[in-house]
This record gives sequence, structure tokens and C-alpha cells, in this order.
Amino acid sequence: MTRNLHYRVEVCFPIEEKRTSDTVIKYGLLSYLSDNTQAWVLQSDGSYKRLKPGATKPRSAQQLLLEHYCDLS
Repeated sequence: MTRNLHYRVEVCFPIEEKRTSDTVIKYGLLSYLSDNTQAWVLQSDGSYKRLKPGATKPRSAQQLLLEHYCDLS
């Protein structure tokens, strides 16, 4: 998959409200750092290796977000 590196814009801004920053950390940062089903790890040679759950419980950040923000029942 190619990436749009020439026309993309990224924005950074402070999140000052505690409740909002806690939500961003929980669902935006920690969930993606613990993802072991759709994540790739950069190797020392510059290549990427896809993570696999192995013996640990599968954790998908996208599934967690869907379950949290959508009514999937």
C-alpha cells in the first residue's frame, strides 16, 4: 500500500481537559500500543515484521474502538 507523503497534513495540539486526555490515552495510545493482531514492528534492518498474538490473548485496537463507540449488540 502506498502512502500519501506529499499532500498529507498532520496537526498537533494540547488536550487540556483531563477526561478527554484520559480517553485519548486509553483508546488512542494504549490500545494501539497493545495491539498484537494488526501491528507491525520495525526491525533493525529497516524491514517490518507483523505481530502475532501467539500464546497471549489477541488484542485489536480497531475492534476495541468499534466496541467502545458503536452499539454492536
